[in-house]
Amino acid sequence: MIIDLSCYPTDLVDLAWRHDGDPFTGERLLKMMDGPWTIRGKPRRIDKAFIQPPQGNTIYTHGVHEKEGKAAIREYMAYTEKMVTEHPDRFLGCFVYNPRYGTQNGAEEIARYAKEFDFKMVQLQANMHAYRPDRALDWLRPAMRVCADLGLMVKLHTGDGPYSIPTEFYPIIREFPSVNFILAHFGVQTGGVYVFEPFQMALDAPNVYAESGWCLQSRIVEFAKELPKHKILFGSDTPPNEPGMWINLLEVLCHEPPQGLNLDEDTLEDYLGNNVARMIGLEPTAPPRSVEEAEAYLRNHGIALETA
Repeated sequence: MIIDLSCYPTDLVDLAWRHDGDPFTGERLLKMMDGPWTIRGKPRRIDKAFIQPPQGNTIYTHGVHEKEGKAAIREYMAYTEKMVTEHPDRFLGCFVYNPRYGTQNGAEEIARYAKEFDFKMVQLQANMHAYRPDRALDWLRPAMRVCADLGLMVKLHTGDGPYSIPTEFYPIIREFPSVNFILAHFGVQTGGVYVFEPFQMALDAPNVYAESGWCLQSRIVEFAKELPKHKILFGSDTPPNEPGMWINLLEVLCHEPPQGLNLDEDTLEDYLGNNVARMIGLEPTAPPRSVEEAEAYLRNHGIALETA
């Protein structure tokens, strides 16, 4: 099973990124997920994706949208809610927690989205929301208590200074050992390359995991040698990225050294989605053992394949 941890379908172009073209809607994402993507010579699809609003659309904007508190939260979460409701077999919900709309408001909304819409994950974006996570513990505790009570994963945007350096999250990670924290983007974004921090944190803390996307190819080979196999999780950050480049980053692990490490396909499948499936209570599935098996799976899910 392939599960992408980081996708941002929207009906409104990201207010921070302001990319060219039309909004990257849920329908466009579904088409991209269907691929097919070639992995180990077999056609595959991305089975499920965690979705959330683009981060630029979750910034605190007092006086811009004329909404505050829960009303503002529900406004920026509305399209994600709509897509999860319309496509529950493909989309999994991720709630974006911005403490500037009220810590109790956010905590209560996390619980509502988890209970009413089966959201499985919460994201913190300290850089975009302008707070230092190791100093703003009182802002984070209400949300983290809900995540601990409901068994929700927490994804942490990392790679940007000054507020999204991975180790800045260590105080809250240590305070909530029952919460599984995922260091998104492996500590790489516009602000720096902190790949060794997620690697060392995932080695050190039982509740820390690393998302593979954005990591350097040579470093992911190095880290996969040492990290427990359940600690690496696939995420593409789509858009602006497209998932194929980050699928290939993990597929390279199956190559011979020195580029790869002769990884077996079952472990590759764990990295691509089975690890996350286990974390959220889904039954993991084995990778297809042949091209014919892979093609049959796609046809059974309505994906047409080109014929020679």
